[in-house]
Amino acid sequence: MARTMVMTTSTTNAATRRAVKARSSVGNDDDTFFLKNSNAMMTKVVARASSFAKCQRRRRATTRRGGRTMVFSMASSSEEMKKVLVIGSGGREHALIYRLRQSPSCEKVFALPGNAGIALEPGVISVADVAESNHAGVVEFCKSNRIDLVVVGPEAPLVDGLADSLRAENINVFGPSKKAAQLEGSKEFMKNLCRKYNIPTATYEVFNDAEKAKEYVRTVTGAPIVIKTSGLAAGKGVIMTETIEEAEKAIDELMLNKQFGDAGDTIVIEETLFGEEASFFAVVGGDVAVPLASAQDHKRVGDGDTGLNTGGMGAYSPAPVVTKEIEEDVMKNIIEPTVKGMQEEGCEYNGVIFAGLMIDEKTKKVKLLEHNVRFGDPECQTLMTRMESDLCQLLYAAATNNITEEDVKSVKWSEEPAVNVVLSAKGYPGSYSKGDEIKNLQGAEESTAKTKIFHAGTASGENGAILANGGRVLGITAMGSSVKNATKNAYEAIDKIDWANGFCRRDIAYRAIKRENGGK
Repeated sequence: MARTMVMTTSTTNAATRRAVKARSSVGNDDDTFFLKNSNAMMTKVVARASSFAKCQRRRRATTRRGGRTMVFSMASSSEEMKKVLVIGSGGREHALIYRLRQSPSCEKVFALPGNAGIALEPGVISVADVAESNHAGVVEFCKSNRIDLVVVGPEAPLVDGLADSLRAENINVFGPSKKAAQLEGSKEFMKNLCRKYNIPTATYEVFNDAEKAKEYVRTVTGAPIVIKTSGLAAGKGVIMTETIEEAEKAIDELMLNKQFGDAGDTIVIEETLFGEEASFFAVVGGDVAVPLASAQDHKRVGDGDTGLNTGGMGAYSPAPVVTKEIEEDVMKNIIEPTVKGMQEEGCEYNGVIFAGLMIDEKTKKVKLLEHNVRFGDPECQTLMTRMESDLCQLLYAAATNNITEEDVKSVKWSEEPAVNVVLSAKGYPGSYSKGDEIKNLQGAEESTAKTKIFHAGTASGENGAILANGGRVLGITAMGSSVKNATKNAYEAIDKIDWANGFCRRDIAYRAIKRENGGK
């Protein structure tokens, strides 16, 4: 007979307290959970025996706390060592591989396609002869090599449906379906989800007609105002405008001049929010969201947050502005209703949710700027450096919708902060050259305390040479007893790298350092 454990204690661990059960009255073929809120707060769990047959007699427990319910599997995910394939070629993927290699449950890591730095990681096998866009080829590789878990790094393959192709062949994958990836792939979808499920965000309207969009700005919003492409634009489809004229020009560039191609066919016009930006990450497996950590990045290319927007010139974790109270607020009012809303929309989520936040400096109220369906880059580098637990086990549990209470409790972080400084090619984010040799990377890493150099845009040259092969080329990530100390370690390593054509910002983490020194 099937048994279900119902736990009504307040929880035993801070991480467990923040794990979110986001399923309400949404049913499935395996089990149905009903959550009823009243003054007496009652939770009723009905589990069918067929669920246990399908899930190999997996037991699930429901923990009740306040107005939220958390559902966990009571059995651990498979304890066998796992072969993992990581899709992607950037610094984010290098950081994931770095942490996966240190995971006790990980046997071997493959990188498709990887980069020059990833290829140097001991025991990592690069796969250069299969394109990530070749879904059939990726599936065949997974079958031939008996891959236990695929981790999709970038957003583009997810929006393209790679996760669907893998799941159709019963291959475990950490990453959302094409339908669920709309959370990042379509700002229209994301904003409408926020509106429907009362997730706090900026007021907005959606347009697919340039003249109507300009009329809306002239007669309703005025300026300043934010203009965004609805589709993916490599992180560059957001334009902050200060005047109506700037807004109209931005609309024309996106919609008529196709600055970002089809991504600008539909645009979102939203109010300008003021405050401090931060990011928060959670791993999601079906109805359970596991909080990870916060981070802050630097988007502008120049010191003092000046110049053009980039994919990110540096980051640090944790973000001091994200207090425990704000973390609870984000999980309860942003992550939880997002997961629940996705389920109700028929898009059950599996993967990481990367929430971009705006935190009001006076009220500390949080609004959602955007959702992303992958780890941030360079935020991921700081998270993976700080993580002390088994990443492979956590991602596998999420991929198989089998996150246990033990998995939640096991997530551990170093108390020390991590800082990432991006070393870019001169000219970025505009035009830049490729092919320059970068020297003394090993010496810089080994001679500087608590430092790891992640490769983002590199290629292998003759005789083991490392060549610049992108705009953002390296992510020098360091830890320290304080943010100031971690930053010092990162810059000491950068100064030992021999690359005349490289540049970086020299003020990464300045907000956090100011707070450490008693400022606000």
